[in-house]
Amino acid sequence: MPLAYYLGDEIGAAGFRLVGVATRVPTEGEEAAALAAARAEAKLVLLSTAVAARIDEAELSRALAAFSPLTMLVPDTAGKVELPDIASRLRRQLGLEP
Repeated sequence: MPLAYYLGDEIGAAGFRLVGVATRVPTEGEEAAALAAARAEAKLVLLSTAVAARIDEAELSRALAAFSPLTMLVPDTAGKVELPDIASRLRRQLGLEP
């Protein structure tokens, strides 16, 4: 059972493999199944933003909110999909900015 799992593009996967992380490059349409499989196998799941953008929002939210396994978003190597700005979202929710 791998400690960590990376789901993303081939370039990112190659880098993560160099440090001993198990990787998978899901094809279009298999992202949700790949996420479920990774969450069943590892204690930490690193999910590129490009792959995360192709997963159902409710399913992705459940995975990110779960304590175990810890699921985190990482930037995709192409930079096409930005990481969410959590600090800005929290400031808006607290009424500190419009």
